[in-house]
Amino acid sequence: MSPGDEGRCGVPLSDRQRLNWLRLIRSDNVGPATFRDLINHFGSAETAIAQLPELSRRGGSARSIRVASVDDAERELEAARKFGAVFIGIGEPDYPPALRRIDGAPPLIAAIGDLALATRAAVGIVGPRNASVSGAKMAARMARELGAAGYVIVSGFARGIDAAAHRASMESGTIAALAGGLDQPYPPENSELYKEICAGNGLAISEMPMGWEPRARDFPRRSRLIAGVALGLVVIEAAERSGSLITARRAADFGRLVFAVPGSPLDPRAAGTNGLLKDGAIVTTASGDVIDALAPSSRLFPDDEPLFEEPEGDDGARFTEPHDDERSRVIEAMGPSPAEIDDIIRHTGVSAQTVYLVLIELDLAGRLHRHPGGMVSLAFDEE
Repeated sequence: MSPGDEGRCGVPLSDRQRLNWLRLIRSDNVGPATFRDLINHFGSAETAIAQLPELSRRGGSARSIRVASVDDAERELEAARKFGAVFIGIGEPDYPPALRRIDGAPPLIAAIGDLALATRAAVGIVGPRNASVSGAKMAARMARELGAAGYVIVSGFARGIDAAAHRASMESGTIAALAGGLDQPYPPENSELYKEICAGNGLAISEMPMGWEPRARDFPRRSRLIAGVALGLVVIEAAERSGSLITARRAADFGRLVFAVPGSPLDPRAAGTNGLLKDGAIVTTASGDVIDALAPSSRLFPDDEPLFEEPEGDDGARFTEPHDDERSRVIEAMGPSPAEIDDIIRHTGVSAQTVYLVLIELDLAGRLHRHPGGMVSLAFDEE
């Protein structure tokens, strides 16, 4: 049995739920955390969608919030269907189990290829686009050997290390995390590789809309997907201030093991990986280092852990509007420095349900910043 092959768990979304989930996550100012809070509070995406304009107004927005229409969502669903892709909800059986448990997991991901790969234990391999010959050979060897040990390889589909890892793990299973829509793979020179991944023993995933061309600010989202899907991350030849280091930080934040292949101090492409080693990453010179370290945790998360799901037929009758004094107390307790939500609840004496609703209002109005670890701060208008 391969690591993490213990089975799938989850509850499928109905077609109506999937449509409304897509509408909700595509609406303005609705990120993963706000999406989850909205459904937890209102019971369903459909009820939450109807409340978005009023919630945004109460949060202090000076303009009407854009709510994704039924037509918009239906067009995207149809575009995905024609492309051969599907949308997977966070509580559904085909959603990657490790990704499901991270802070701010995407409520919906688009996927094309072999969906069975999504629920298997994965190891990430990342590195620079301008990889050296030895770096690319190392990535390919690690990918082949980790694949032979039963792990799926996940990477970011970039040139260099990423492409070498994908190609070497095509037979055992590879997952490409994209920064743009599934129909906008980047870079163009990897188009043939992308066709092989989608048609063969591979899977491509993205949280961006169909038709979305990737921009620089979209690549950190891709890093989050790689770090979230993988149980461990191998970094090869990362330069300082590289995207690979962003992925490594994300992996560490998610409690994943970070492995670094040491490089020459004279090669700037190794400065980042050598820095990771100084910061406590696991020295890695062979796939056995990764396999041995992951062995105690190779079983994926327990199947009896609670899943995020939306019950059918919920009437959304569990919400009440915060009183003005409660809203004022919550806002006054916040500032530009990140604070834990539990601390805000204790400090204000306002119920947890009301505090979360005020935070939803602020977020929809563009007045809230969310930080790693579930912390929040107030966004102030710049003079």
